[in-house]
Amino acid sequence: MTQALEGVKVADFSWAVMGPIIAKYLADHGATVVKVESSSRVDVMRTVVFYKDNIAGMNRNPVQASYNSNKYDASLNLNDARGLEVAKKLIAWSDVVLEAYAPGRMEKWGLGYDDLVKIKPDIIMLRGSLEGQTGPHSRGTGVGITFQALAGFTNLVGWPDRPPSGMPNAYTDFVAPWYGIAAIVGALDYKRRTGKGLYIDLSQLEPGVSFLSPTVLDYTANGRVLSRMGNSCSYAAPHAVYKCRGDERWCAISVFSDAEWKAFCQVMGNPAWTENPEFATLLGRKQNEEELNRLVEQWTTNHSAEEVMEAMQKAGVAAGLAENGEDLHKDPQLKHRHHFWMLEHPEMGVTSYDGPPFRLSKTPAELHMHGPCVGEHNEYVYTQLLGMPDEEFIELLSEGVFD
Repeated sequence: MTQALEGVKVADFSWAVMGPIIAKYLADHGATVVKVESSSRVDVMRTVVFYKDNIAGMNRNPVQASYNSNKYDASLNLNDARGLEVAKKLIAWSDVVLEAYAPGRMEKWGLGYDDLVKIKPDIIMLRGSLEGQTGPHSRGTGVGITFQALAGFTNLVGWPDRPPSGMPNAYTDFVAPWYGIAAIVGALDYKRRTGKGLYIDLSQLEPGVSFLSPTVLDYTANGRVLSRMGNSCSYAAPHAVYKCRGDERWCAISVFSDAEWKAFCQVMGNPAWTENPEFATLLGRKQNEEELNRLVEQWTTNHSAEEVMEAMQKAGVAAGLAENGEDLHKDPQLKHRHHFWMLEHPEMGVTSYDGPPFRLSKTPAELHMHGPCVGEHNEYVYTQLLGMPDEEFIELLSEGVFD
């Protein structure tokens, strides 16, 4: 079956999270993507988070593998003049070039956008960075977990009487890719219609801020600065994550209306405390929320999280199991949607990969290649895709150009 982006060629010079995720979804939908990295300075995600079976190795990180499935991997030393010439041949082959280095790095290699259009006038280039390619802070360095703070997320996550805790990941790295994917697809359509390429400057900061539009607008309109609320909500109670029977088993429950409150009480068997006048209205429940949560948890701890979730949902009350990794892989809805793909990896064996979170009816995505090892496809990329003679490939290989 022909896929949506079949025939599109992508040179992926990005690393870490944002850029590789963008390139992954292009690859999942048929684009031929070549990931470029150096064995002396590998993608940073190969060395963080965790390793399969707790055995260290730059090809043993399942997170990095998942972010780079369906890609070819070519190792290349861009600090070698001959390596830069090879990179330019790869760019001439490509329709799209992605990079996610600190602003100015590509220019030092002579691979900025102005350089690329001399190699291929209709090239599409997406440059991903923390705060964009221009502006007073554009040259600053950092990672997504610090930019969740700059974008306003960290201040909102935690408890009112404690310092901000933020989220335990590089959150803006997972927000920005959706804007990048849309921009590239739009650029490809523009190129199809006009024959012209485009330059895309994508920061992590601005997409992150856009995800907090309600808090920005509340400040603009009302002068209110939203801060940490724990698990509570201004217009719902109960609204929290409640401990259930078992070790670290939890269920999130949200009650917004009086009708939902009545249904919630019925699920619990209408215990006497639910008749307390203090809980009769949303305002009263909010004013007495600490006591309310204590009473709710007395009930939830006697039931499994699955029982609580199913009973509440059946009654029309929003509830969800706080799933861990094992739960996610057993989730019947995710199984039905075929979200997880199991692929054989040469060093890690059978490993779980995230599939695309959306489905195209006529051209569904496929995961057919495991996350590559460093330089795994050097010979194929350089001799087959770029047409490099075997003699030249062997010479450059022996002289460390493909390190």
